[in-house]
Formats: sequence, C-alpha cells, structure tokens
Amino acid sequence: MARRRARHAIQTEERRLSGPESRVRTERPAPAWSRTRYWFDTIVARGTAVLIGWLVLMCLAVVVPASTALVWADKDGPTTLSGRALAVWVSVGQTLKIGGAVGSPLYVLLSVVLALVALLFVSTLVSLITTGLNDKVLALRRGRSTVLEAGHTVLLGWSDQVFPIVSELVAANANRRRAVLAVLGPKDKAEMEDEIGTAVGRLGRTRLICRSGVTTDPALVSLVTPETARAVLVLTHDGENGDAHVVKTLLALEAAVRGRGRPGVVAAVRDGRHKRAADLAAGPHGHVLNIEDVTARLIARTSCEPGLSLVYRELLDFDGDEIYTVPAGPLAGSTFGALLSAYADSSVIGLLRAGGRVELNPPCESVLGAEDRIVVITEDDDTAVPSRVPLPVDHDAIVAAPPAPRAPERFLLLGWNPRAPRIIEQLDGGVPEGSVLVVMAEGADHLGEAGRCARLPGRRMPVTVLDGDVTDPDVLAGLDVLTFDRAVVLGYDGPEAGGVPLAGDDRTLVTLLHLRALEEAEGRELAVVTEMADDRNRLLAPAREGADFIVGSRLISLLMTQIAEDGNLAAVFDCLFASTGDTLHLRPAGDYVLTGRPVGYATVVEAGRRRGHCVIGYRLHTVRANRADGEAATGGAGAAGGAGAAGGTGAAGGTGGADGRGGADRPACGVRINPDKRERVCFGPEDSVIVLAPPGPGAAGGPGEQPVRDAAPVVLPAPGRPLGPSAPFGGREGAEPSPA
Repeated sequence: MARRRARHAIQTEERRLSGPESRVRTERPAPAWSRTRYWFDTIVARGTAVLIGWLVLMCLAVVVPASTALVWADKDGPTTLSGRALAVWVSVGQTLKIGGAVGSPLYVLLSVVLALVALLFVSTLVSLITTGLNDKVLALRRGRSTVLEAGHTVLLGWSDQVFPIVSELVAANANRRRAVLAVLGPKDKAEMEDEIGTAVGRLGRTRLICRSGVTTDPALVSLVTPETARAVLVLTHDGENGDAHVVKTLLALEAAVRGRGRPGVVAAVRDGRHKRAADLAAGPHGHVLNIEDVTARLIARTSCEPGLSLVYRELLDFDGDEIYTVPAGPLAGSTFGALLSAYADSSVIGLLRAGGRVELNPPCESVLGAEDRIVVITEDDDTAVPSRVPLPVDHDAIVAAPPAPRAPERFLLLGWNPRAPRIIEQLDGGVPEGSVLVVMAEGADHLGEAGRCARLPGRRMPVTVLDGDVTDPDVLAGLDVLTFDRAVVLGYDGPEAGGVPLAGDDRTLVTLLHLRALEEAEGRELAVVTEMADDRNRLLAPAREGADFIVGSRLISLLMTQIAEDGNLAAVFDCLFASTGDTLHLRPAGDYVLTGRPVGYATVVEAGRRRGHCVIGYRLHTVRANRADGEAATGGAGAAGGAGAAGGTGAAGGTGGADGRGGADRPACGVRINPDKRERVCFGPEDSVIVLAPPGPGAAGGPGEQPVRDAAPVVLPAPGRPLGPSAPFGGREGAEPSPA
C-alpha cells in the first residue's frame, strides 16, 4: 500500500512538472547576465556596510590567489613555507595599500590599522573634493551663480519675445566692444542657451549669460545683478495671469535693487486695465507698454494707409536707420525749419527739450536750445553730422496747390477679438467723411460686443454687424469682399474662442487663402491688413509681397529693445503712437512735388516743410527706369534689382543713394527711410511720401495742418565755392563743399 501511494505521488508530480507552466520555465530560463545584475542590485540595496564587506571579499578573492601565484612562480623567492607565506602577506599588503609590515603580531596589527585610517582619510578627502566639484558644476549648469557684470542688459522672464529681443540687441551691440546680455528664466540654463542659439544664431560680440529661476523671487532676481545693468526688460508672461506675473516681477525687481541702484526698466502688459498697477510697480525709472492699445492703433492706421506697418518695421528694428537723439552742438540757436535741411544723410523729426519734454514736428519757428537734443533718424548714433553746404532745392518742382480730400471708403473687419473695439474707435476718427464699416463675426458673445460697439453714440462712421464664418468661402463670396476698399483680418484669441473649430493664426491663414483665391478669380487686389500672434506664421501666409502684417508681440519686442538702448526714446514713441498729435502718414507724392520728373530728395523735404510736415522717406509703388536727359538719375529706379554706381531701386523696390549706401541698406517693398537728400528720384502717380504730420481723416490733412506757404529762395554758392564763416549749419571758410 505504501509503495502504491508513493508511486502515485511520483506520477502525479511528473504530470504536474510536464504541464504548460513547466514547459514555459524550461523553454525560457533567465539569462545569466540578468541573474548576475539582479544579485548585484540586491547587494547594493542592502546598504553600505554589506557593499563594503562584499568589496573586501572580492578584493581578497582576487589579490590573495594572485599574490600566492606570484610568490610560488618567483625562482629567486623563499623556499620554505613560512617564508613564502610571509612573502604573500607582504605582496597583499602592498597591493591593498596597507603596508604589509612584518614583525610581531601587535606591530602588524597596528600598522594595518594605521594604513586603514590613512586610506579612509584619503578616500574621504577625495570624495569630498569630488562631491564639491560636482555640486559646483551642477550649480553652474542650473544657473544659480551671481552675474558680476556692469553695463549689461537684463531680460527677466521667458516667452516668445526673448528671441526677437535678443536678435535686435545683438544687432544694436554690433559696434560695442564688450556687450553682455543676461537672461533669467524659469527654464534650465542649458535649454535656454540652446533655444536662443537655434533661433538667433551667432551672437557676434554679445556674450549671453543665462540663469535659471523664477522672476518673482527677489533673491533669484539678484543673481543677474540688475542694480548695475544699463537696462532691464521684463518680458510678457503667457496665461490668464500673465499681467499679474509681470507686476510681481516688477515688485521683485524693486525689492532686489532697493537702495543699490536705479536701472531703466521696460515692461509690457496685455490688458490696459493693468497698466496703472504696472506703472506703479516699475517706479519713476520704468516704462510700461500697453500691447493691446499699441497693436490696435497700428492696425487702424495701417487700414487707412496701406504700407504704414512696413514703415514702422523699418524704424523699429536695428537693420538700417533708427531714431536717435543727438546733442545740439553747433546747431544751437537754429530754428526747427532750418534743422530739417541741416543734415544731408539724417532726417530731423523733433526736439527733446532739456526738461525731458519731446516735441515731434514742432512749428518751424521753434528754436533749438543749447541744452536741448535733436531727434533724428540716422544710421547710427554717430552718423548725424551737419552738412557743410546748403542742399539744392528745385522750387519749380514743389506743388503749391492744396491736395484734394480723399473720397469715402468702405472698410471690412473680418473676425473679432478684444482689440476690435479699440480698432473701430481709431478708425472712426481717421477715415474720410462718409466712410462705412462692415463687421463679420461669429459667436454670440462676439456678436453682442460688436453690436454694442456699433450702437455707441457719436459715431462718424456707420457700422454694420453681420453673423458669419470668415473661413467659409461661400460666406466671403456672398459678402462680395472685393467691393470693399480696405479689409482687416483679426484672429480669434485662444484655442476655443467663439466656439469655432479654428482659432488664432490657423483661422487667419484659412481666411487669407480664401481672400487670395477671390483676388485671383476676379483679377484685382484688395488692401488687407492681417493681425497674427506668431511671427513665424507670417511666412506661411498666402499674401503678396509688401502686404501689411501686424504681429503684436514682435512689435512690442522691437519697441522695448529701442527704449532699452536709449531711454529718451520712450517719450518719442509715446508721441508716435499717441491718439493725438503728429504721427506717421503715407501721403501721395504728387501732393508735394511734381510727378514724372526727377527731383532731388532735398526738394521733397522742403515741400514738406512748407506744409508743416517732416518728410522722412518715401515708398515706390512699382519699379521704374528713371531717366533724365538720356542718363540715369541719381537714386532712380533700377531694373536689375541692385544698386549701381549711382544707386538704384532693386526689384524689391528699394533705392540706392549717391553715397553708395543704397546697395547695403536697400529695404523691401519700395519703402526707403532716410534717403540721402542729394539723391534724385522720379515719383509716379501711385508713389507715396512718408511724413510726420498732424492726424486727419484724409490725405488733405486733418485739423491743425499748416497751410502751404511760399518760402524765400535759398541762395546757393557758386559751384566749388565754400561757404563763409556766417554760413548756417557749421559752414566755415576754406571747407571743402560736399558733392551736390
């Protein structure tokens, strides 16, 4: 019975072992390497003491047999067993750095203890040094060391603004020997450096220093030493609480520099309701920009005068000519009207009084004081040099008759966002009498807000609100958009704004595609102003060259950079973007000089002076071949697209100058800012002159525009004869005249 039970148990166990689970285990044994790693992980997890014990055992397991083999293999070694054992002990002691001393047991024990103590001390010292160096390297990589610089520029925060700002600062610092840019952002130091390097490229002479940390902590803000900086730029913050983050950063900056310095601060907020709080946090040395207001003003102005966004872009970036303030110098005591022709290659647009007040395009009788500064558009801060000879003016080419007023126009606003009411308000005060506006939006909230905006009392321009999807080609075709004179395409803010499937720049791009298809089908063009949130999407837009794109974040970045480089420009840009006062305009060239004949640019400046306008450049509508008496006119339009010896207009519409600057700084789309007044240019009926003039609803000028008046002719010296000591603009006896 017992044998049968044992046999039955053995058979049952064999059947169990031959089952599927057994086959799996025998077919897939664990690899030896995996078992070894698992054993090692188990040893390490049991603690330092166990790990040291195993390390000692492994060393002895290797060293003792190897030492024994060496002693037994040595032909000159000891022959007795005790002698060989002693030799093995000496070899093991020397290998393990415990001396291997011989003598009495107590002496050997003490020598081993001392050797172990010395070994422990050296190992601990090496470990401490290694740990300290690793911690220091890790701290440097984390960006937590203090920046010991002075005269540097500080950027607080991280957003898409950082890339255009760094790019513009690199261009502005091209002529500086040692320029430093310190960035404090909530990202890893190496990550910020890589992103900036990828987006901006080579930094030239500018050295970039990145530090990691939140910008609302005064202790971390102190890492970039803002108290010794020449300027501090607080970047906008994404999210609903972005403006609150900007205000907290400004407060942290004030706490970090309290009592140690007063750097110039430039910041920007998205919502105008938060600007007052940001102004208080920035302090008396701070300047806060309102993104919504500035963007809305530029959209409205560009809608009335297509191409104006290109003018602002040329003025605000550091590629070409920019706005500077220069001391009065020898021109002190001159009138503003005389200053307009005082420089051959710089354009005067206003005065900066000694008390800090800016006067853009003041009356021609305004006198420049010795402590005042001149606001000029020039290539660099040291290129504004007064001309030694008066510039030639063709008085017969100046148009004396007042320009005809603009006819009423039809405006179309596609889309809706928080800036739309401000845009409509600006349009209402700047369009010709009798103009109308049609708004097409989608979503109950947007339609309700648009309706309330249309019903506001005191409107000069009737506003009609329509419900429709601006991304639907049938809706646009039914609207007959090509019958309008001007169109503005706005993007819906936020990923789900208005409850529409497309929003933001995606919706804008689709709308532009449909508008472009309608233009090609009808064979005519529509003046479209497009607002975008991301400047990279501008390159994807299906629009013709020279179209107006307004990217609010980039515009504010350029403004912040200009103000950071010269704090005096804050008041200048306040005046340029103000709702009242003199602003930039594109006026027909035929309102100033005769078209179809080459004239000197100094003549255009003089024609603007007679109307009370500052002429700062022009825009050519098409590329033409300017000819005078069978020869190319200086500064005329060239068909080859590049500037020749005398200078010419490239295919993009830029013009070259007599001084050879045209080929290097030829802008695109026909816009030329601050040309040399000795150039000659032939305007066509569709060309424009860029002027700083009082605002008004039409090309004829609004209220406050000065009437056209005759001026006494300028008496020029004989060719080659220098001016005497009493000549204006710094002329002196014996000076060589500049080429006319």
